[in-house]
Amino acid sequence: MTRLDRRFLGAPLAHRALHDVSDGRPENSRAAILAAIRHGYGLEIDLQMSRDGQAMVFHDYALDRLTSERGPVRQHTAAELASIPLSGGTEGIPTFAEVLKLVAGRVPLLVEIKDQDGAMGDNVGLLEKAAARDADGYAGPLAYMSFNPHSVLKMLEYAPDVPRGLVTDSYSADDWPLLPATTRDHLREIPDLGRTLASFVSHQASDLESRHVAKVKAAGLPVLCWTIRSPRDEQIARKVADNVTFEGYLSKIPA
Repeated sequence: MTRLDRRFLGAPLAHRALHDVSDGRPENSRAAILAAIRHGYGLEIDLQMSRDGQAMVFHDYALDRLTSERGPVRQHTAAELASIPLSGGTEGIPTFAEVLKLVAGRVPLLVEIKDQDGAMGDNVGLLEKAAARDADGYAGPLAYMSFNPHSVLKMLEYAPDVPRGLVTDSYSADDWPLLPATTRDHLREIPDLGRTLASFVSHQASDLESRHVAKVKAAGLPVLCWTIRSPRDEQIARKVADNVTFEGYLSKIPA
């Protein structure tokens, strides 16, 4: 197991970077990333894949919510995505390679690899390989995570020296209507820590009192959480969580 760098347990992690469209900082944008660095926060970003196999820093599977374009991200090349302005800003969608150069090891960088299988299955690997290739030789605190354990296993294969974690959840039917009940029941138990050699979890904040999270804590592994949206919610989450992923306010950096 590659242990999570202790710096991930210090400054709070800005969810999709320190975004605020009213200030020209869309989610996962360079502007939001630079703002987080200026404030001294760690970063949480997301990866999707372009048509030509590049890791792109973007949360959604479709362009609709975050740009004026429509359709799946994977139907566009990296160059095309770079030319599509993010709503609320002026810049296009960045590649992971660009963001790595921008961050340059200055703050912890937590990278969520979005499930490319569609049902948490094992039809993954291209995005994981692209991410590992881009970050090869990166000097700075870096960690990967995914809801899909198969993606975490791929990162064990492609980047064994970079810490890996599982994004975990209560997996309610309302939140995951397209996942079969058997898959939801399996993932809810967090059974894949051992085989993925995951060194942390990032768990749904409203479910931190789960007995499954208690088992992770008892095993001595760090518990991060998502997504905190107020100082009051952060205070509650920190009763269990070792650090928070936050948005919508300026989290206090511990002394």
